[in-house]
Amino acid sequence: MALNHALLDSTEMKVGVPRAYAWVIFALTFGLLISDYMSRQVLNAVFPMLKSEWVLSDYQLGLLSSIVALMVGLLTFPLSLLADRWGRIKCLVGMATLWSLATLGCAWAENYNQMFAARFLVGVGEAAYGSVGIAVVVSVFPKHMRATLSGAFMAGGMFGSVLGVGLGGVLATHLGWRGAFTGMALFGLTLAFIYPIIVSEKRINSQPTSIKNSTGSCKIQLRSLFNSRSVLCAYIGSGLQLFVAGTMMVWMPSYLGRYYDMGTDKAGAFAAIVLLCSGLGMIFCGVASDRLANSPSRKISFAIVYCLLSSGILLLAFSLSPGPLQLTLICFGMIFAAGISGPASAMVANLTHPAIHATAFATLTLANNLIGLAPGPFVTGKISDHIGLHASFQLVALVSIAAAAVFYYARRSYLSDMQKLEDSSELSHGSSQPIGNNVQEERA
Repeated sequence: MALNHALLDSTEMKVGVPRAYAWVIFALTFGLLISDYMSRQVLNAVFPMLKSEWVLSDYQLGLLSSIVALMVGLLTFPLSLLADRWGRIKCLVGMATLWSLATLGCAWAENYNQMFAARFLVGVGEAAYGSVGIAVVVSVFPKHMRATLSGAFMAGGMFGSVLGVGLGGVLATHLGWRGAFTGMALFGLTLAFIYPIIVSEKRINSQPTSIKNSTGSCKIQLRSLFNSRSVLCAYIGSGLQLFVAGTMMVWMPSYLGRYYDMGTDKAGAFAAIVLLCSGLGMIFCGVASDRLANSPSRKISFAIVYCLLSSGILLLAFSLSPGPLQLTLICFGMIFAAGISGPASAMVANLTHPAIHATAFATLTLANNLIGLAPGPFVTGKISDHIGLHASFQLVALVSIAAAAVFYYARRSYLSDMQKLEDSSELSHGSSQPIGNNVQEERA
């Protein structure tokens, strides 16, 4: 999710919003994030119905999912800049209205091309919501609460995914797949109507003060986004691992329907459990890498272990016949498949200048979408058309080994790249936090 671009808020920004009103803003913004992911993930629950009614290939179904991730990856930066310039509240409402109407368009689609066009617009509407939404949230709370609020806000994506797949499956069973899309659309449109009535730009004063830096300092800081082997490997390794996690999330309801003869409602419910396991993995694997890693390079070792564990467990799961043991192993495998998020983010933070960490995390989000979340579903669908979904999942699990190899390659130069960043920071003027202090703390 592209949530970090918005964290460029000035450290000098003052909060003059009553606490009760701030929590109302958080609840409404959080609710729209849930709507965002419900509209995105409901498609996965109705894959079997669409495949049967329109006689679609798995490749075509995968494209309907991938187009949303692709739009999010490509449009996050430009749309976030527009929101900062034109007003965040207006843009938030416009985004929510667009993706909700586009989801309603999915319900009205009469053929595959119309559905693809509607999903394209869903992706355009959702592209920058995460970054702009968290900017609004952090602007109305004290600075010391930002880490807590950011973590809680990001969890909304997982909750929305669970509701989109689980509730979408139930609605589709009773009302048909068009009813599932309509239900998600009405939820989003209702919140989009209420939001500007309660929240206004003037009341929260959400536009931040611009950050000032010398031209030379800016160039040095921005160069750290791409000028080391380790940081490039962090982007690529994270993207490859999310290829696995994202693909499993998208195709799990279809797999359960084909190999377990589950109805749409039951398949959606179990897929929601898999999503929850992924969310727990993000939390617990991140905590484990922070608490147990006593050196920077060991964090990469944890990343490698998570990749290899997810590959091994998922390969074992899909070597078994369908049954309770296989389902249990899939859940455990997904815990480690999504657990890479924490260590990968820590690598990016250690290898880029503190003044541009928001941009660095946005770059990581872009890599995750373009390498993993966007191509994963349609590549898997294309392979599935030839060898079946079960065998395709076995190949997908092997991608985690490639991710582990990338992180191992990064480990060889990680400490030296951190030292180069420390040395280059001496040329940067106006930095509020010396890099050297951070490196010493990591080495301790």
